[in-house]
Amino acid sequence: MNKIKVFSLGGLNENGKNLYIVEIGGKIVILDCGLKYAIEKMYGVDYIIPDFKYLVENKDKIVGVFISHAHYENIGSLFDLVKLIPEINVYATNYAAKVIEIESEEKEVTIKNLHVIKPHKKLDFKDFSIFPFSVTHSSPETVGYSINTKDGSIVYITDYLVDPSMHDFYDMDLGKIAYIGKQGVLLLMNESVFSEKKGFTSPNHKLDKYFRNVVDKSEGRIIFSILPLHILTMQNIFDALKDTNRKVVIMGKHLHNIVLMAIKEGYLTVPKGMIGDLSNLKDENACIFVSNEREMPYNNLSRIVNGYDKFITLEKTDSICFADPSYDANELTSVKLKNDIAVKGAKIFEVPKDKNVRLHASSEDLMLMVKLFNPKYYMPIKGEYRYLVRNARLAMEVGIKEENIILKENGEVVTLTNGKLIENDDKVFVDDILIDGIISNDVGELVLKDREMLGNNGLILISATVDKRNKQIKNGPEVLTRGFIYVKDNLDLIEEIKSKSLNIIKNNTHNGKYADYAKIRTEIREEIGSFLYKKTESKPVILTVIQEM
Repeated sequence: MNKIKVFSLGGLNENGKNLYIVEIGGKIVILDCGLKYAIEKMYGVDYIIPDFKYLVENKDKIVGVFISHAHYENIGSLFDLVKLIPEINVYATNYAAKVIEIESEEKEVTIKNLHVIKPHKKLDFKDFSIFPFSVTHSSPETVGYSINTKDGSIVYITDYLVDPSMHDFYDMDLGKIAYIGKQGVLLLMNESVFSEKKGFTSPNHKLDKYFRNVVDKSEGRIIFSILPLHILTMQNIFDALKDTNRKVVIMGKHLHNIVLMAIKEGYLTVPKGMIGDLSNLKDENACIFVSNEREMPYNNLSRIVNGYDKFITLEKTDSICFADPSYDANELTSVKLKNDIAVKGAKIFEVPKDKNVRLHASSEDLMLMVKLFNPKYYMPIKGEYRYLVRNARLAMEVGIKEENIILKENGEVVTLTNGKLIENDDKVFVDDILIDGIISNDVGELVLKDREMLGNNGLILISATVDKRNKQIKNGPEVLTRGFIYVKDNLDLIEEIKSKSLNIIKNNTHNGKYADYAKIRTEIREEIGSFLYKKTESKPVILTVIQEM
């Protein structure tokens, strides 16, 4: 009996955190290992990764992680997984492998078994083989995967568009894709992000003329805000700068490492002498690349605009080009920054709304892939649930039967036995791990709730010093507030907090020999909290510090 299980630990009904699992005869194939960026209301959380509990518990069954391309939504949690399973095999094309090496060095994570693969070169395993095929995306050497089993192939294709004019590192071999379809596809897993967009994504993704227009209309320096792994966008900018005598200054170590690697490996074509250094920052015709890090959106550019950057100050003659679109989660940050730029008098350029910089498959791209692969079963992946549903409807429009379309959420298992879909309610454990900074431990819901309370209601610290011998109060109680009230306008309220705290301390000190500090903290938190809510209708976080001397 041939049994195949397919499910995701992330990527369904959400944007990012892509991690899909195909389990064949007890062997686990992991497709991508990404992160999801936190929204502004998540109070200090930088990004979110899948919970790897299932993979850790079944690590002996894992064949490897197969990376489709080097964007953080697809590789961002790989380093966290490697920390848990150091011996895991990772398969990626050369460009993705080079990016992974840079990221692993910066994160100080050693990837022991990183294997460089080539598109259209089959990888043989005992009971199945995996065939990577090239697709067109904004990241060089992006691939999909055909996992060839006895019952047909499981095809995984994510982040692509159809554009026959793209070539070299961005080529899509439609002939190979059609050949895979002719061999028999059991299940097609197809992306959904742009499923609601009509027509083909191409040619609306082309930005060469737009960037040339930015260069032609800018008399002074040009500052480009750019995502560090959008190599195709960078190439378009470099092409627009040809014959302009402008020097390009790359700000930030990470972006600098990515660009130099891409030039060395041939993924970026840059005229000799165009890359400058910090000494060119004040040149009237300088062109400056500023990294837009998604975990801290526009933070680097904001520092320049607000005068906090130690290398560069914004001038009225400068132009700022947002080379990548703003995402829904950081729309407010983007709008505020653009207002600040306008106040400074600098010129703003934004990518037109009819341009699809993110290079995903629109409705016609998706339907073409369904026709070429001609799968028995169809599973929309990658994107919010409404996108998955729209993707399913597109498949029905080109002949896939409704009963053969699989709509799932994270953790829900698809079971295929002897080439046939078996209906069941099987689930595996899934959860989100919230990451703050470089700490790999989960921030957790309780911490997030505390941060929400601090952000909404502020903090009160009540402190006192008690004599160690007789338990008499030597100093205090003192009251310190942050983000709650303006103390000078609320002295009466502060004095009442002190008085109530003093009484609580005295009432829980017995015969000058013993003080019940645990009870003191509890009563101060409850009584002062209740009192403040009646007075202010706010619930600040209350901390009590009592020390003996």
